[in-house]
Order: sequence, then C-alpha cells, then structure tokens
Amino acid sequence: MSDLIDDPTPGQNMPEYTVSEISGEIKRTLEGSFGRVRVRGEVGRVFRARSGHLYFDVKDDRSVLACTTWKGQVASLSVVPEEGLEVVVTGRLTAFGGQSKYNLNVDEVAVAGQGALMALLEKRKKQLAAEGLFDPARKKPLPYLPRIIGVVTSPSGAVIRDILHRLHDRFPRKVLIWPVAVQGQSCAAEVARAIEGFNRLQPGGALPRPDLIIVARGGGSVEDLWGFNEEIVARAAAASDIPLISAVGHETDTTLIDFVSDRRAPTPTAAAELAVPVRLELMAWADGMGARLSRAATTGLAQRRQRIGDLSRALPRGEALLDGPRQRLDWIAERLPRALSGGVQRRRMTLSEVAGGLRPSALRGLLARRRDRLNAARLTLAPISREIARRRERITTLSGRLETAHRQRLDRMRRQLDATDRLLSSLGYEATLERGYAVVRAGEHVITRRDAAGREPHLEIQFADGRLAVTPTGAITPPVPPAPAPAAPRKRTKPSSPPDQGSLF
Repeated sequence: MSDLIDDPTPGQNMPEYTVSEISGEIKRTLEGSFGRVRVRGEVGRVFRARSGHLYFDVKDDRSVLACTTWKGQVASLSVVPEEGLEVVVTGRLTAFGGQSKYNLNVDEVAVAGQGALMALLEKRKKQLAAEGLFDPARKKPLPYLPRIIGVVTSPSGAVIRDILHRLHDRFPRKVLIWPVAVQGQSCAAEVARAIEGFNRLQPGGALPRPDLIIVARGGGSVEDLWGFNEEIVARAAAASDIPLISAVGHETDTTLIDFVSDRRAPTPTAAAELAVPVRLELMAWADGMGARLSRAATTGLAQRRQRIGDLSRALPRGEALLDGPRQRLDWIAERLPRALSGGVQRRRMTLSEVAGGLRPSALRGLLARRRDRLNAARLTLAPISREIARRRERITTLSGRLETAHRQRLDRMRRQLDATDRLLSSLGYEATLERGYAVVRAGEHVITRRDAAGREPHLEIQFADGRLAVTPTGAITPPVPPAPAPAAPRKRTKPSSPPDQGSLF
C-alpha cells in the first residue's frame, strides 16, 4: 500500500513543493536576480515599531514598494524618511514568506534633489515654530564676560583656530573644545550629544562648566550643512540651560540651529566677537569711568563746602543765641526762694487741718463701720461653707460605692480564672494519659501512624508518669525522668481593703 501512495499521479511530471520550499525558492530567485538596487520615489506611510525597526513605503503614481530598515541600520541613515519626502533609497530586495510579500531592506536614504531638502527644511521650521522654540521670549541673554567658553566644532579645521585667535586678540578666556564631526551621517548625533554634555557638567567639578557655548562650522553646501538642520540638534540647542551662539556657515547660510539658538553669528569669527568684549576698550572705559568718578567727587565736595560757607554766614552769633536763656535763668533764680517758702507754708496749714479731724470719737465710728462690713462678709460666706460640707459628704459616699464595686469585680474575675484553669486541666492531654493512653514522638513531632513510626530511627513514648526512649532494634534505653509537673496555679488571695486615702478636704 505504501508503494501506491508514494507513486506520482499517472500523467503528471511536475514536482510538488511545500509552502516553505516555494517561499524559499522565490526569495532566493528575487535576491539573486536583483541584488543591491537604488529606487527613487516619494515616502508614504512611516512606522517605527517598539523593537526599533523602521517600516515605510516608497511610491510613485502607480505602485508602492514596502521598505524595511532594521534597528541596527537606523542609526547609520543620513536622512530619516518622512512622509511626503522624495528620496533615493538603496538596499536589497527580499521576500517575506510569512505574508507572501516582498520588500526592500534599505540601509541608505538620500534626498532626491535640493528642492526636496528645502521642502523638508520648511516643514521642520513650521513644526518647531508651532512648538514655540523660535519664540524670542525664551532666548537667554549672553554673559558679558564669560569665564569659560565651550566650543562645539571640528578640532582639525580652520574654524577653531579663527575662534581662538580672535578670543586671544579681544579678551583671552579659557576654552573647552568638544570635538565633533561637522558633516556626514554622525554630525547631528555628535553635535546634540556635545550640547547635552556641556549642560551636564557640574559647576565646581573636575571639568568646569562653561558659561557660554559656541556651535561653529565653516561654509559649505546645503548637503554639507544638513546635519545642523536635523531636529535632534535643534531640540538640543533649545533645551540648553547655557546660553548658546550658533555660527554655522557663512553670513548667507541659514540652518535650523540659528533659529533656536540664543544668538546667531554670521561667521565663527563674529561668534568670538559676540562672546567677549575688547579688553583694551574695556580698560579704557574703566579708566574713563574712574576719571569721571574722581571729577564728580571733587566737584561734589567743592559744592558742599561752598554751601556750608553760605549757611554759616546766615547763622547768628553763638553769644546772641544765649542772651535770652541767660535772662530767663536769672528771673527764675530770683523767684525760687519765695516760691519755696510759700509752698512750705501751704503744706503746714493742710497738715494742721487733717490732724484736727483725727479725734477719738471719729476713730471709734470708723472702726464700727469696718466691723459691720466684716460681719456682713462672714454672713455671705456661710452658704459657701454649707455647700463645701455637702460636697464632702457626697465624695465620702461615692468613695464607699467605688470600693464595693472594685471588690465585686475582683471576685468575679477570680471566679472566671478558676473556672478557666479547671477547664484547661480537663481538656489537656495529660489527663488523657492517666486513662491509659500514650504519646509517641520523634524529636519534636508527634507520630500518629504506624508507617511513620517505622521510618524514624529514634522514638520516644510519653506515659502518665514519664517518658521512655526506644531504639530501632527494639532495646529499651533507661527511662527518661518525668518532666516536672506544672506548677499549680497559685491561689489568689483576696485583696485586703484598699488603704484609706483620707479625705480630699
């Protein structure tokens, strides 16, 4: 029967493929026929998966080509595909048998023409402007004289030499250089990391934090300067806490970083001029200010001296100011003896009048009135004394009731404790042992089955009068002394009456 199944159908010479075999043949044929190809078209749908892979479509007016860029290839793309952008993609054609589809594995993307680059640039400008990154209100003022200047540029170009030479001529400052690629695929990522790296430096650390950042590059074509038009660079410049000067290209070149930076310089040399003032001019200005200060101080002193002289001439003489007070003093000194004599005489007469009114009869009347007021006060205090006595009696009654209630509660709790103790004695397993039962243990575990007892090397049997250890061979070891009987609960003595605490009153 097996021979009949294996034989092909009579009259059919075509081989049979499995689904996986035919998908593999198609994939090998497609990759072998085309290999590496370049395709021009407009970017359609763009989707970045959670895994990091990039999926997008390249289309024309009649067909659509599915494209895939794996996670490890995305970082090497010079241009990230955006919907509506005309590009030239390079990669290998392959097939995906899981869905019966073919696609292009893209590892290089280039913009198709300068017009497309300008359209992409305008699109990014509108997006960033809508987010407020170009708002003049968010731009930070530049420090007048920074101590440390950070420069983001290529260390081997003429730009850094021009900046250092200009800084040395105007006002020498300490410069930190962060070397980056100023064009190519890695330009945007390195410039963004350099700006973020300067901002992450801590003040007072081993590497000082700059007070000003200059991002500089010489002139070039739109393609050469495209790294400074990337969104990652513009957002890094906008997020910088350190004031930033952009000096990319010549005066006619404009990039996205120019719009988000705090100040734009037409050339790298102009950026150095914006960063620091001219030292000689500053010294001349300081000398001029010092001279103006000296002249102002001298003129002010002269004017105040003249004013004091004018005021002193208008003042009267000191002797004339004292003539009036001297005359008043003489007049008062002449009247003082008569005033003292008159005052003593008046006080003597007042004392005589008061002493005449202090007769014995008047004193007895005063004492009688004071005695009457005292008796009235005592009558007023009598109700208070009676209230105090009544309160004292009530406190004595309440104290007796409290003592009785306390004794009754103690008796009730003592009876409950005795009943619980008797219940514990009757429910404990020791009482069961008195009726002929025994407890078998293996260590700290109680054995309740014969099979479990056979697996234990040592057993211990507890009887009512003690414990007995049994060896595996059946020999009996010396008995274990009985455990000490639990101490009988101490009978609680009836508490004596509480000590007399005395009266609160």
